[in-house]
Amino acid sequence: MRSPLRRREHTQPAGVGGTVRVDARTKNLTKRLRPGDIAIINHRDIDQVSAEALVACRPRAVVNAARSISGRYPNLGPRILVDAGIPLVDHVGEEVMQIAEGELGVVEDNTLRLGEVVVASGTRLDDESVTTLMDEARSGLSVQMEAFAENTMSYLREERDLLLNGVGVPEIRTDMDNRPVLVVVRGYHYKEDLQILRPFIRDLKPVLIGVDGGADALVEAGYHPDLIVGDMDSVSDATLAGGAEIVVHAYRDGRAPGLDRVRELGVEDAVVFPATGTSEDIAMLLADDLGANLIVAVGTHATLVEFLDKGRAGMASTFLTRLRVGGKLVDAKGVSQLYRHTVPTWSLVMLVLAGLLSLVVALSVTQAGGAMLQVLGARWDDVWSWVTGVFT
Repeated sequence: MRSPLRRREHTQPAGVGGTVRVDARTKNLTKRLRPGDIAIINHRDIDQVSAEALVACRPRAVVNAARSISGRYPNLGPRILVDAGIPLVDHVGEEVMQIAEGELGVVEDNTLRLGEVVVASGTRLDDESVTTLMDEARSGLSVQMEAFAENTMSYLREERDLLLNGVGVPEIRTDMDNRPVLVVVRGYHYKEDLQILRPFIRDLKPVLIGVDGGADALVEAGYHPDLIVGDMDSVSDATLAGGAEIVVHAYRDGRAPGLDRVRELGVEDAVVFPATGTSEDIAMLLADDLGANLIVAVGTHATLVEFLDKGRAGMASTFLTRLRVGGKLVDAKGVSQLYRHTVPTWSLVMLVLAGLLSLVVALSVTQAGGAMLQVLGARWDDVWSWVTGVFT
């Protein structure tokens, strides 16, 4: 017969608890999310990059006010969260965003409780439900492709002078003429890309451009960015104040919200670049217009699903920008496969000399080796005497 204590433990509801962290912008939330917290987000169609950032923070659970898979296209984020074993409670309603951060919450099945009160309920996504929703979402790809094509033509009409002729590209002091350029976006597999590019960066010393949080990615990898491009909403103060040249991405009407933040950090010589596209686009356009002979992209968007996964209409501009700079543009993985690190001649010479020195030392400590060195020394004296005799 079981004890009352064991019966009471058995009847307690199963759930995971932790400190609640709330933010409508997932990328802002991940900056303060800690292992064991409960993340509350309002993110329609969770993309791959956001999901990977959440997984890296190791939360106990994720509660989404919006639909994690709306059906517009088969977005990749929910699958990543579910495969990581993180409970995902979906579509609980925007009222959940009113919860005060720092409360202690419990996610149980498809609900979020604060104490004994259920404050939100939705649908608990699992492997089966994610698979079903993804299959349904694939039928929406044709509609998204039509919208993507319309956005592409709209961007071409608005920015044809910039895109085709470079009109409006600002002057900057960073020299890129006839040099390779590395454009780093904190996106898909950026850590792996930077790791495999280490020999390339060490040997060719490219200009390093960080796009917003990509500048922090460079610093984390042990590099110093030469140029930081973006609206400055996801790069740290320390990196902004680190001495790199800064280009603030502005709206086409000239408004640049990120400029005030940069100036507050004491950077007075920041350059403003008004453009309709994304910060990723203007970084590539800058490199191309200023004479870069090679543009290597890290963490950027390359496939249709990745463009859609970004979740904004403006990603059509990135598609056109890639067409514009396509003759110079190479993705990081392509560079790692094509580039072969060459060992400098002086390194080979030093290696041979070190080997010979080690051999001489090893021979000198043995009786037979000492005798051999004496014989070699005598032979060398004979050769040297013959050489000097020829010239005298």
